[in-house]
Formats: sequence, structure tokens, C-alpha cells
Amino acid sequence: MNCSNTSSPAACQEQEAERLMFPLCNKYICPLLPLHILIPVTVVCLALLVLGVAGNVLTVMVMGRCRELRNTTSLYLGSLAVSDLLLLLLGLPLDLYRLWRSRPWVLGSVMCSVWHWSSEVCAYCSVLHLTALTAERYLAICFPLRARVLVTRCRVKVLLVVLWAVALLSAAPFLFLVGVRQVGNVSFSRECGPTLHARQSGLLSTMLWITTCYFVLPVLCLCVLYSFIIWELLYGKKAHLGGASHRSHQQTVRMLVVLVLAFIICWLPFHVGRIIYVNSRDFKMMYFSQYFNIFALQLFYLSASINPILYNLICKRYRAAAYKLLMTNRARERASTITRETVGYTETSSSIKKGNAAYL
Repeated sequence: MNCSNTSSPAACQEQEAERLMFPLCNKYICPLLPLHILIPVTVVCLALLVLGVAGNVLTVMVMGRCRELRNTTSLYLGSLAVSDLLLLLLGLPLDLYRLWRSRPWVLGSVMCSVWHWSSEVCAYCSVLHLTALTAERYLAICFPLRARVLVTRCRVKVLLVVLWAVALLSAAPFLFLVGVRQVGNVSFSRECGPTLHARQSGLLSTMLWITTCYFVLPVLCLCVLYSFIIWELLYGKKAHLGGASHRSHQQTVRMLVVLVLAFIICWLPFHVGRIIYVNSRDFKMMYFSQYFNIFALQLFYLSASINPILYNLICKRYRAAAYKLLMTNRARERASTITRETVGYTETSSSIKKGNAAYL
């Protein structure tokens, strides 16, 4: 139906928005973007998936196996790597699927809700881990004697369990705000997204503003804590810190500052895109929101992939431990190969000797 023949202006705008946002949509394929944009985005996302999975698996192995890094900081970073790994494995493949086939959603309403919920859980985990780790560094540097009593590996493990539980419960409303809904009267137009009730009641808008505060308030807390930490390292009394200890604290703080800056840069567009999406009132704003959120989506997954690279570039101990772990595994494989070759050579030599004995 042409827009000129439509009696309702709202219906006309909806048709125009559908035409712009889903230009190639039919029952077999329904990409969110034109192919000349979608293909490069897909390549970037697949590269982030491979890089992020490999890097975070390596981080978990390094933090768990290397004795040089068995401290409370490594517990936080290992748990953060698990969160990033889950975000990549659970979120990125489904986001790519939705980019290529947004309609019809054939994976079911439960998968739709769990997908959005798990992404929120991992997002909350990341900001909670960074905030808790910064608070620990603040105690260790500004109140070292108290930190030795309060901060232990056992207590940090309990705290990590609490952080995961808080993230799981905080994201629980998304299990009810998101589902499969029918868009229009076409049979293949079922899509995964916010439910009609969540939109009309204002619950979705409220929840998205809450998640934005979940980002903004911890970032403000991080800025305040790092201000105290930097002041203590530069101008505070250093008598309680030895030379090696002071350098170690400086290196740890430098690494955490870079992690927090990368976190803010990668996540700020994601939350800005949510605000634009919630406040979109016409199809032009929705059209802009769609393209902006594709850009924000790539930064969002970059944040889950870049941390191991930052560890490698900034932390000498992590770099040395990763190199040692990789070289140890290669040495074992090489030793195993040499052993098999040696055994085969020995057996061959024995056979030759037996043959010569029989010949003689």
C-alpha cells in the first residue's frame, strides 16, 4: 500500500520506517543493514570474536596456573575474563544472526529473553569487577595496614560470588521486558525485542535509564578513587611502601587506569545509543538510532576483546607469565613429538638388528 493511499499518518510513517530499516526483507532473509555495510561489520565482529575468545581463554589460564600472578588482583582479572568470554560466546553470535536475519525470529521467546538477559549480566559484571578492584587498590595504597587484614584471597572469592549474584539479579527484569513480538500483519515479521507492554507502560524506558545509571555512577566512583590513589602515589607518605612495592603499585594502577579508560570509551556510545533509541519518536530518529547502535555494538564487543591485549602491552608480569605458559606447552608438545620419534627410531633399529642377525 502506498503512503498516499493510507488514511492514517501514523501508519504512513510506520511503513516508511519499515521500508528504510528493512530494505531487503522477505521470508528468507531480513538484514538490518544494506549488504555493503553489513559485510564489513560482520568481518569486524568475527575478528573480535576470534581475538576475544583466544585472549580471554589465555587470560584465565595465565591467572589460574602461574604462581607469579596468584594474588587478589589476578582473581578479579580472571573473573572479568570469564565475564568477557561469556559475553562474546553468548551475545556476539546471536547479534550477528539478528543482523542478517532480524525477522522472523525462529529461536523462540525463551532464547530471546535469555540472550538479552545474559548480555546485561556480563555488562553489569564488568563494571562491578572494575569498581571492586579499584576499591581494593585504593585500600592497598592508601591504607596498606588495614588492607592486609581485610583483603584476603578467601574474602575476594566470596566477594566475586556476591558480584555475580548482584549482576544476575539486577538484570532479571530483562527476562520479562524482552520477547518475541509480531510486527505488522505479515507472517514472517516476528522479531526479538522489547515487548509491547514494556514499551507502552514505560517499564522499558525506566529500566534502560537504570542501566545507564549502573554505568554512570560506578564511573564517577572510579574517577574519585583514582584521584585519591594518584594523589597518594605522587604526594603521599611513601614510608610504608618499599621501592619495589611502590613500583608494583604504580604498574598495577597504570594498568587499571588504561582498562577503565578503554571501558568508558567502548561503553559510552552503547549507553548513548540506548538513550537515543528510547527517545526516538519518528522514523528518521529510528533510522539514525539503528546505524548509531551498529557502531556502538562493535565498540561494545571490542571492550570484551581488548583487555588481554592491554594486559600484554602494559603488565610485564602478565606478558612474562603468558610467554612462559605458551612456551611450556610448546616444549611439552615438542618433547612428546621427540619421544614418539625416538621410540619409533629405536623400534626400527631393533628390527634392523634382528634382520641382520637372521641374515648372518
